[in-house]
Amino acid sequence: MPSTAYALIAIALWTTLASLGTSLSHLPPFLLTGLALIIGSVPSWPLVLRDRGAWKVPPRTLALGIYGLFGYHFLLFIALRYAPPVEANLVNYLWPLLMVVLAPVLLTGVSLRPLHLVAGLLGFGGAAAAILGAGGGGGVSAAGYWGFAPALASAFVWASYSLWTKRVPAFPTSAIGLFGLVSGVLALACHAVLEPSVSLTARDWALLALCGLGPLGAAFFVWDMALKRGDARQIGILSYITPLGSTALLLLVTGRPLTWTIALAAWLIISAAIMGTRVR
Repeated sequence: MPSTAYALIAIALWTTLASLGTSLSHLPPFLLTGLALIIGSVPSWPLVLRDRGAWKVPPRTLALGIYGLFGYHFLLFIALRYAPPVEANLVNYLWPLLMVVLAPVLLTGVSLRPLHLVAGLLGFGGAAAAILGAGGGGGVSAAGYWGFAPALASAFVWASYSLWTKRVPAFPTSAIGLFGLVSGVLALACHAVLEPSVSLTARDWALLALCGLGPLGAAFFVWDMALKRGDARQIGILSYITPLGSTALLLLVTGRPLTWTIALAAWLIISAAIMGTRVR
């Protein structure tokens, strides 16, 4: 399949992440991050049983994987816990814009063409319109504002991780399972030391399984395939579809009203995605 097809599969799975994270926001964030990442690593276990070299990566590459998977999801779950989920989710989804803007800084031999800038600004405008529309005319409490800081930090972490995977030695896509497993164990160790123990219901386990096998599992593998085969700038712009689908699902789950600003955001985001993918 072309790189855009792999990217679209990952995007479709990631649209469910914020809704699942919001539904599980009553769980301590280290526990939620750890269990979901370990479950997400399970699909790669059979590959390791057949070929132990599938997880053989240099320490630098493993550190990058932990930085991306552990750092991004822990920060996102913190943001969804303390900030209004729809707005925090949209701030987090500034990472496609950061991918486009940071590509010339973090990658060698990559230039930012004028159409990339136009598409990036168009997508940023769509995300901003979605944030305003999701507010529904209501303000955000002072206590919730600090939750936007980890949302913004999570955007930077995922954008930089996605770009830096092109700077480390090539590694098999199955190694993503190792990143998730080590990150999950690290998160559970932090939970044991820093958070109170909680009892999980059958519903919690079902949602964790969906979260782990979907947006925190299969999505990582196909996203890595997309990055290995395609242009990071084009994929970054295409990723603007993610906040559109994720926001629509969150509005449905949280009962927030659909406004004209969301329709405007949809038009801007889709236009940015089409424009960005047409750049050669």
